[in-house]
Amino acid sequence: MANFYTDNPDLKFQLSHPLMDRIVDLREDGFKDYGVYDYAPENTADALDSYDKVMEVFGEICADVLDANAAEVDAIGAKCENGKVTYAPGTVENQKVLIDAGMYGMSLPRQYGGLNFSIVPYIMAAELTARADASFSNIWGLQDCAETINEFASHEIRDEFLPRIPKGATCSMDLTEPDAGSDLQSVTLRADWSEDKQMWLLNGVKRFITNGNADIKLVLARSEEGTKDGRGLSYFVHDRAWGGVSVRRIENKLGIKGSPTCELAFKDAPAKIVGERKLGLIKYVMSLMNGARLGIGAQSVGISEAAYRAALKYANEREQFGHKIIEFAPVYQMLSNMKARLQASRAVLYETGRYVDIYKSLAAKMEHVKLSPEEKAEYKQYSKKADMLTPILKMFSSEYCNRDTYDAIQIHGGSGYMIEYPVERLYRDARITSIYEGTSQLQVIAAIRYVTTGAYLSLIKEYDERLCSTVSEDTLESISNIREQLVKCTEQFSQVLEFCNGKEKEFIDYHSRSLVEMAGNLVLSYLLLLEAVRNGDMMLSAKLYSTQTVAENARHAALITTIDLERINEIKLSYNK
Repeated sequence: MANFYTDNPDLKFQLSHPLMDRIVDLREDGFKDYGVYDYAPENTADALDSYDKVMEVFGEICADVLDANAAEVDAIGAKCENGKVTYAPGTVENQKVLIDAGMYGMSLPRQYGGLNFSIVPYIMAAELTARADASFSNIWGLQDCAETINEFASHEIRDEFLPRIPKGATCSMDLTEPDAGSDLQSVTLRADWSEDKQMWLLNGVKRFITNGNADIKLVLARSEEGTKDGRGLSYFVHDRAWGGVSVRRIENKLGIKGSPTCELAFKDAPAKIVGERKLGLIKYVMSLMNGARLGIGAQSVGISEAAYRAALKYANEREQFGHKIIEFAPVYQMLSNMKARLQASRAVLYETGRYVDIYKSLAAKMEHVKLSPEEKAEYKQYSKKADMLTPILKMFSSEYCNRDTYDAIQIHGGSGYMIEYPVERLYRDARITSIYEGTSQLQVIAAIRYVTTGAYLSLIKEYDERLCSTVSEDTLESISNIREQLVKCTEQFSQVLEFCNGKEKEFIDYHSRSLVEMAGNLVLSYLLLLEAVRNGDMMLSAKLYSTQTVAENARHAALITTIDLERINEIKLSYNK
């Protein structure tokens, strides 16, 4: 039988990262559940072994069930009749198999029936799911809504909703509206308190809601009358069994067709408030969106993995002019670049996941005990790093995902354009990754402040120091050429930042994409190199990616120092006549 976990050593490698011991220790809180639950680990080694064993089961299901159903799910899609959604038969089978195997509620505390796994194996499962079927990864991955309930809702709401997640209850986050897409401050769906029902009642329309037919819905709504900005929004949980929500239609999409994207009508739909009033967008949705962006990073890496493997397989099988096409330089060049982008994306995915793991566990600990000064510093450090890496992860992994699926079709030639091969589906599924949960342009807006404050530059230098302090002299000597490239490239980035210092806001805004890409290229180069010194199989990718970083950053530097404000205003005026 096939297995998407055991056939990819890059995944198990992530469980051996030096930070995993700390992550497990924080997650298990002194292994207090041992003896209380028969599946709770006794120590760190036991916990990591559980991660490994569960991923092995998950990888087998993804390969033998989800991947096998993917083409049929794409062809049939979800259907909407009389305000209700029906999944494709393959989606129903996927759901049942994963529920029966206990693969829902993976990161929830054991008291709610979860496995209490850290974020790292959770996003690993998300990557595996996306490699098998990107559309189903949306349905499975939206259980992340449970994390928001667990983190912010009252104990009563937690007890009511969280035990349902491991049993397979589906979730959705209902944020966007016809006139409020990325601009969530403009949400108008109303939430009014009912004295008779002693519940909030929701009225309005939501659009582009992934898995909009879900059992458990987290809904952003305007609870404060007379407000028009984010301060008037609160967050609510709605149970589909309470009624009041109907599906108007399912959007007819380019890709991820197995995942129903719905327009919803709320008519006196009962709901309960999550956390405090007025903090819906400011606090809770921002937390949920960061988690969702981590999930899209995992989805993007999973799609890239599938595209790379499909292209590699085809290149080894297809013959032209008496040779397998993998023997031709234009083909193996494309494959090597695909692999480098894939492994760089995976490096930043799991680094971000580890940062999130640590600061989330410390935040949970803060609810019960006072953190030590060292723990407070640790919380601050990893919280900031997670915030810094999340937009880089979302932007780079999704853009690379689109590029990798494009190249996979190119390697297939005309066959790749045909429905008989999976790459055309992967190409369609990939396109949304750089759009939903915040477009690449919005990720630039989120990241640019870390560029202009020098935070990314400091992080890059920290990675270089980590490289020098954690590897042997012999290893450092063996990678001296590639490190010297990156050190010089970092100095170039520093000089560009000095050039931009004091420049007008319009100048910075225009060049923000280039500045963020320069920072991201260096971050990913160092992360991949740090992984390569621990796993030599990644070294070729690290060399290729770093060399490309040098070339791309030189191009960005030239643009930033050449296109001045006068030219920018000229361009602007050409579009504002």
